[in-house]
Amino acid sequence: MLEIADLRAGYGGTEVLRGLSLSVGKGEVVAVLGSNGVGKTTLNKVLSGVQPARSGSVRFDGREILGATARDIVASGLIHVPEGRKIFPNLTILENLELGGYCRPKRVRAGNIEKVFSIFPRLKERTRQFAGTLSGGEQQMLAIGRGLMSEPKLLILDEPSLGLSPLLVEEMFSLIRRLSDDGLPIMLVEQNVMQSLELASRAYILENGSVALSGDAAELRDNPELKRAYLGL
Repeated sequence: MLEIADLRAGYGGTEVLRGLSLSVGKGEVVAVLGSNGVGKTTLNKVLSGVQPARSGSVRFDGREILGATARDIVASGLIHVPEGRKIFPNLTILENLELGGYCRPKRVRAGNIEKVFSIFPRLKERTRQFAGTLSGGEQQMLAIGRGLMSEPKLLILDEPSLGLSPLLVEEMFSLIRRLSDDGLPIMLVEQNVMQSLELASRAYILENGSVALSGDAAELRDNPELKRAYLGL
């Protein structure tokens, strides 16, 4: 579904992505892991069409999208749920969801909203509530629901567990597993290393804008280099 080759990008004179290559196949959950400052956010911005790349290739669903507009990328089905939720706090839950489906025909929006509510019944109970009054976990549900309104062919989840309580983190990872079980490919960009590796089929570990480690998630969990870098063992 997604094939990134030798991607380079940065800001001014600073190169952040330094020849990064990775892929996500159909039906996969692929974890992209790394601490702050390794290039995860820049990668997501380039994939979403809001940050230009300097060189490389990004093919999505068989088509080169590097240089495409953000609108065209969303229309193609590559959907990014950003870090920090980025919901519209002064709009209701329903209005946020409707905005998520702006690039889809009006005739399908009602059905898509019902699909979101079937996944997040808590949101259906309070459709007229302002999004800014929701809890952190509920705002994350709304952010993912808004992404699902665009009918993704591949969903990028950027730090979905950030700022959530341990109980809500478990709930969020269970939700991601459910979406994957329904056949939706997911690129999971996280700092939560161990839980991400429990969920993903494959993983990439980023350092200094490039891939330091990659492979089967189960094998990476036991990799001594990963334990040294992230767990201090």
